[in-house]
Amino acid sequence: MRKPRITALATAVAAGSLLVSGAVSAQSPAASMAAPGSSPLKIGFVTDVGSLNDRNFNQFSWEGTLDGATKIGAPAPQNAVSATSADIAKNIQAFVDQKYDVIVTVGFAAGADTAIAAKANPDILFIGVDQNFVCLDANGDIDKTPDGAPDCEGAGDAATTLPNRVGIGWHEEQPGYLAGIVAASISKSKHIAAIGGTASVPAVPNYIIGYENGAKSVDPNTKVEVVYVSAAPDAKAFNDPAEGNLQATQLLSLYPDIDVMFQVAGKTGNGVLGAACDAGISGIGVDVDQFVSTPEYDKCIVVSAEKKLKKNVSDMIVAAAAGKLPAGGIKLDITTDDVGLSSFHDFQSLVTPELQAALDTATAGLKDGSIAACELTPFASCVVPTK
Repeated sequence: MRKPRITALATAVAAGSLLVSGAVSAQSPAASMAAPGSSPLKIGFVTDVGSLNDRNFNQFSWEGTLDGATKIGAPAPQNAVSATSADIAKNIQAFVDQKYDVIVTVGFAAGADTAIAAKANPDILFIGVDQNFVCLDANGDIDKTPDGAPDCEGAGDAATTLPNRVGIGWHEEQPGYLAGIVAASISKSKHIAAIGGTASVPAVPNYIIGYENGAKSVDPNTKVEVVYVSAAPDAKAFNDPAEGNLQATQLLSLYPDIDVMFQVAGKTGNGVLGAACDAGISGIGVDVDQFVSTPEYDKCIVVSAEKKLKKNVSDMIVAAAAGKLPAGGIKLDITTDDVGLSSFHDFQSLVTPELQAALDTATAGLKDGSIAACELTPFASCVVPTK
């Protein structure tokens, strides 16, 4: 891998010099694991569309950026908030112009802009969160005619063509599988549901396929209703709590015996959790520990299927500082505890010895490969097995 340039950094960068479309700020971590100033890496952070403190991908990835900077003793990272998708490339370029060494970008939609910037700036390291699936050609450019390779980076070796970029993804089917075990175990009616934002973003059906398989591993007769909010990865799919609430309410009116509901729809899914709380049934959160991040619904959020975002981003920054940042698209999984279930918090009493044993067995099986949660990709089908 090419070495990032190492530059001296003043203790603060004027906020206005980086402002493109939203707030840019510095935040110093409260504690340091490495001596301040021991790493000269300048780290920039570009949000997905939305707010920095969105209690989801932006916030937890930012916390990971801060944590990583603390661990390597780097100066306080700066962040740039993207008000619209068009702002992502502008915000990346602002950090490039300021000669930053590491740029973290967030969101599936930022994948192309991040790859383009990485190709144009080979001496800067790029960490793309939720960006393992980016179509690149043999030259490391955006591939407008994908060749059909399973990772969409098969026309060329992404680790060679863009050695300064890592796109982080996850095996969502694994935490989904564990969530399905929980759902089927606590369900009294054996009728559960999942509401996803859109099937066109692979992470969403992967979560849900895992959820179905996990539930059926407990009881193959468990009924699993699945609804997708939108055909496209739009605001309706991921940023419309009212629509999520409507979809969940309508589903419950059709199947009033549903007693567990899994949301895989971002902020739209927060409305799903709200409907579950209103109906007095159990909800399961996604991506982050939603009992903590959405306390307004903590009365019914039993557990969340988590991507360990703070850990994931922090680990990559530590790797970057050590010259060991992986290249290309990677998928983190349960073998390194980068996905899993959150704490059960107030619902720990639901974790019977039988449920705990089932979770332990499934976790061990997913780690050693004896259990396959079943991953869906855009190029391969995944059929839920029946017993």
